[in-house]
Amino acid sequence: TEIVPKNLTSESLKKASSAPFANLINIELGLSIGEGSKIKSLNSYNNISLNLVPPSKNWTVSQVQKTLKLLELHQTSKNNWTACNGRTYFFPKVKTIFTGVPKSGCTNWVALLLQAEGKLSKSLDPRKVNWIHGEMSAEFRMNHVRKNYTSSDLEGAFSFTVVRNPWTRLVSGFRDKLSSEENQGPSLRNIGMWVVRQIRGVKDRKLLQNLYPTFEEFVRWLIKRKGTSNGHFAPQTEQLCLRHAMYDRMVPLEHSNSLSQEILTKINASGRFLLDSYDNSSDPRKQKSTLLAKKWLSELDQDLVEQLYRLFRADFKLMNYSNFSDPDFPLPLQNS
Repeated sequence: TEIVPKNLTSESLKKASSAPFANLINIELGLSIGEGSKIKSLNSYNNISLNLVPPSKNWTVSQVQKTLKLLELHQTSKNNWTACNGRTYFFPKVKTIFTGVPKSGCTNWVALLLQAEGKLSKSLDPRKVNWIHGEMSAEFRMNHVRKNYTSSDLEGAFSFTVVRNPWTRLVSGFRDKLSSEENQGPSLRNIGMWVVRQIRGVKDRKLLQNLYPTFEEFVRWLIKRKGTSNGHFAPQTEQLCLRHAMYDRMVPLEHSNSLSQEILTKINASGRFLLDSYDNSSDPRKQKSTLLAKKWLSELDQDLVEQLYRLFRADFKLMNYSNFSDPDFPLPLQNS
């Protein structure tokens, strides 16, 4: 049985299944369209799936090891958190280490940790996100922490991070930072104009002020540049501290509702200052960025999708993340 989400046509699914990269993704992501499709008794979003169960710590550790092998990295035998970059924080009062990956809920987690640390005592203003990531939390970033703490000082600290399906993360980043979508972007306007300038060839600054990139143009720009160092669009595996340490908990954003309570308890935080979600659905399979990812990616030339996938290949491996054609997209496929 083939799954045809509301925003996909049978024609676009047929196009995807005949793509040059289909065999590669079939092997690596469990592509669930076209010949050889294997969908385990799932014929609607309302069916109960084994992948809805949060992954265990042992399974996550196994996936991290596979990811390190793919990246040809060797993890140190002893955690060395002070070697991590500025995406990693240390909060000494609650003795917690957190790596914040943009577009994976990092603003809320940094705010919760600031609350637990006693640095935040009021509700968040959505307009002051930069304040949370800047002045408010700067002293807790590892590039500052290492000046005052040694690796031994951080031993025994609880460590965690939150990651996300690369497809939905990319779509969410585009919507939030580059698009003209109401209530979303474009907070990275200069990058948006740069994309239009490079892909459309528009050089007039006045014209560029009123032009916004399409998702396809953004994808072409990423591929042309072979990625970007901007954290909102760079692979998660480049921002995590995988080489230097092992996290106690790596939480898929798709399972954060069920897994966050364990972390909230450990850091003694209530979560009462969280920013509201842009999406009303609690089911990640029904959220807008998921539906748009299905639609936009299926409309792309599949050679582009293959090239884009290769940029984020390690991110997919990290949680065995599902492809946009899978009925459980964007969940980790821990039971495949």
